[in-house]
Amino acid sequence: MNDHPLAYDDTEFMESQEARPIRILAEYLDPLRRFKAHNIQDTVVFFGSARVLSRHLAQRNLSRLQKTTGRSQSDYKAALKRSRKALEWSRYYEDARTLARQLTTWSMALEAQRHRFVVCSGGGPGIMEAANRGAKEAGGKSVGLNIALPFEQAPNRYITKDLVFNFHYFFMRKFWFAYLAKALVIFPGGFGTIDEMFEILTLAQTRKLSKKLLVILYGSEYWNDVFRLEPLAEWGAINDEDLNLLCRVDSVGDAFDQLQRHLMKHHMVPQTAQETKAPGIAKTRG
Repeated sequence: MNDHPLAYDDTEFMESQEARPIRILAEYLDPLRRFKAHNIQDTVVFFGSARVLSRHLAQRNLSRLQKTTGRSQSDYKAALKRSRKALEWSRYYEDARTLARQLTTWSMALEAQRHRFVVCSGGGPGIMEAANRGAKEAGGKSVGLNIALPFEQAPNRYITKDLVFNFHYFFMRKFWFAYLAKALVIFPGGFGTIDEMFEILTLAQTRKLSKKLLVILYGSEYWNDVFRLEPLAEWGAINDEDLNLLCRVDSVGDAFDQLQRHLMKHHMVPQTAQETKAPGIAKTRG
């Protein structure tokens, strides 16, 4: 046994505060290596709640609940309300799954040297699982950028095996969300979804992205209740044209049409200098 291991074999050192820059660099270089190995040029990112269930699972849970006995009437009514809402919400899971499948089928048919517009998610359950699942059903690759949390978020089983990434640093995970993305599809979600969306919108508004990025907000029924951006422009906090950074849709067909039109116009015909480079070489401003 070697009592004096090499520095990079020394677990105590590699997990120390002093080795933090090495760990950060590893979360850049490992994804870069694997994206190159899989010949992936760019992505379309799906964001949304981890709590959304598939229609099958939501219906099964509701059926089981309706057969249970022994609960107080008030508890039963509250649980029944939540379960019915889960079934209603499951349409977003199915829509994300269908959209990812359609996008992957279309992108695989493109004449390109590298894999284009690969579905990418946060790697967990809910909308993330639906996106990876749809891509797998189409026979294509998909990416999962998972994050290590105190209450562990396990990667879903539909991500391409060698494209499951587990990040410790949120900012490195966010870097990879933005770096290869040519479009985002934002399904109903909570704080995490909104955080990711506004970070990307800020980068686009301040022109820190060197590419044309489409941001689709899916599900007006949900998002119109959650927030309105028009007062930001009315008060002068943002410009009127900043409102156009978001494209609102309510159906898979409309979302796919918007994606296809944007990707063909801005990222296929003609190819930009950025898009002819290998993943990880494309430049961002600054």
